[in-house]
Amino acid sequence: MIRLNDKEPFSPIEYAYEVDAVLLRKESAFQEILVVENPYFGRMMVLDGIVQLTSRDEFFYHEMLTHVVMHAHPSPKTVAVVGGGDGAVLREVLKHSGIEKVFLVEIDEEIIKASKLFFPDMAASLDDPRVEIKLMDGAEFVRAPECYIDVFIVDAGDIVGFAKSLFAEEFFRSLADSLGDDGVFVTHTGSMHFHRNMVLDVQSTLKEILPVVDLYTASLATCPGNWWTFSAASKKYGLRDMRRPFQVKTRYYDDEIHKQCFITEKLYAKFMRGGLEW
Repeated sequence: MIRLNDKEPFSPIEYAYEVDAVLLRKESAFQEILVVENPYFGRMMVLDGIVQLTSRDEFFYHEMLTHVVMHAHPSPKTVAVVGGGDGAVLREVLKHSGIEKVFLVEIDEEIIKASKLFFPDMAASLDDPRVEIKLMDGAEFVRAPECYIDVFIVDAGDIVGFAKSLFAEEFFRSLADSLGDDGVFVTHTGSMHFHRNMVLDVQSTLKEILPVVDLYTASLATCPGNWWTFSAASKKYGLRDMRRPFQVKTRYYDDEIHKQCFITEKLYAKFMRGGLEW
């Protein structure tokens, strides 16, 4: 039995997965792309040795990354997704009525090709006529957006390598300029257990740029530390409130999850003071 070892940067643990078959191994201009079959998780996409998604449980991450901020906005029409070439975030965004335009900004076209071949249920959204695919760096896109964005979702890799620019202050400032007057934004920010300082850095940076900043979490089986964080921000709206009824079809996220996923205000205040350590 082949084993895949997943050792993420800044994580003190390593996960091991059994591999029934290697379906794709390819070096793109940016990273190594690996697609394997696991007896429990099904098909898995692995980039530079780090598991990005599995066919069994991807919906937990993608629903939480998408629907919290989509419901925090009263009427999103234009959405931008940076990363997410697999199409799963697009799938969730397009469940919302009223969507007129979605920009998918993916630097690595090979991710799109691999997803269409091995994850067709996710990749089907890539062919929606409302989607415009931009094969470019997300940091470049936010410096000169084609229009103001209502909801901006960053589905980037880890805060290392070429994806590191998507967590820098310059990127967040450009992104804030690209948002409409009531725009909202979200990015994943790693593990509350293992990446606490990085989460704190992103939260602190966003607070210097946007008036409303918050932090919510979800339990994700294939992410190290499992207690995964999402940093959200807004020009106008509080993110804990839903401004539209819950009517989309989901497997995990719902209106009760929305209310419960944000860390408590007392814990958040302690965290931002630097008093949350383990």
